[in-house]
Amino acid sequence: MNALEYVNEVAKERATSVRKAKDGDNYAAFPEFREGDMITVAVRVVEGEKERIQNFKGIVIAMHSGGINKSFTIRKISNGVGVERVFPFYSPMIQSISLEKKGRVRRAKLYYLRGMSEKKIRQKLS
Repeated sequence: MNALEYVNEVAKERATSVRKAKDGDNYAAFPEFREGDMITVAVRVVEGEKERIQNFKGIVIAMHSGGINKSFTIRKISNGVGVERVFPFYSPMIQSISLEKKGRVRRAKLYYLRGMSEKKIRQKLS
C-alpha cells in the first residue's frame, strides 16, 4: 500500500466516524447501488441554527470514482423541470441512502435520460 492509498483509507475511516458520531444509534452503512437505480438520499440541511432532514429521491445517472473524492449524480423531475444534484459519497451531510428500485441499464453514464419524459425513463430502466 503506497502513501496515497493509505491517506485515502484514513480519510474514508475519518468520514465514516464523523457520520457515526452525528447519527448516533441511527447509523447505517450505505447500500450497494449503481447507475440506473432509484434511490432516496436523506440530506441534512442547515437553516440558521436549525438542522432538518430533506429527502432527495431520483435516479442515479452517474458515479464518479476516485477514492475519497467518490461521488454520484442523481436526477429527478420536479414540477416538470429536471433537477440534478451531485453528492459526495463520504459527506457527513448525508444521513442515509435507501435503495428504492434496481434498474437494468447497459451504460455507465445515463446522460441520455436528460432529454426524455418521465414515462420514457421508466420504460427505459425496466
